[in-house]
Amino acid sequence: MAVAEKIRGKFITLEGVDGAGKSTHIAWIAERLRKAGREVVVSREPGGTPLAEKLRARVLAEAMDPVAETRLMFEARADHVRKVIAPALARGAWVLCDRFTDSTVAYQGAGKGVDRALIDDLARKAHPDLQPDLTLVFDADYSISSRRLAASGRALDRFESEGRAFFDRVRGAYLALCEAEPRRAHRIDGTETLSIVKAKVEEIIATL
Repeated sequence: MAVAEKIRGKFITLEGVDGAGKSTHIAWIAERLRKAGREVVVSREPGGTPLAEKLRARVLAEAMDPVAETRLMFEARADHVRKVIAPALARGAWVLCDRFTDSTVAYQGAGKGVDRALIDDLARKAHPDLQPDLTLVFDADYSISSRRLAASGRALDRFESEGRAFFDRVRGAYLALCEAEPRRAHRIDGTETLSIVKAKVEEIIATL
């Protein structure tokens, strides 16, 4: 009797500027997929493994050269892909990840001026055969996102503490991504009500 081939899982990433509501939605998306019978792995970047979490703490707290910062991001990402993302996809699980390489393009590339060629080269080395199947880009204007961050009541990391010019460069990179790759990257208006956002996300996920 032939053994059925295992179907690769789907890789969904959530992206967007800080304060756009990205992290708010990942839990209910995971629950929605589980109710549909999927095994779901939820993770984040930088992070997702013990090593990557240590690198995350360093990157978020310690100012450093943007190129060094970018390399640390990809060190964490390579470990995360090898130990968590790739094995989960291989066994048929769906992976929901809070940020991936698009964040590096937006924050270190557009935000801090790191050369795109270097980012692309590091991406090829860290995850040569892996790209998201779907990317949800949560978007909000600076006036809204900054107000949300201030209202959170928690200490902001050094990226969240950046000024409007940095924010606008990062946001511009995300909007450019949605224009360049409309089949993969979908803009979600993070200023809409929760019910509207959920309906939009449900509609997009149903296409996978």
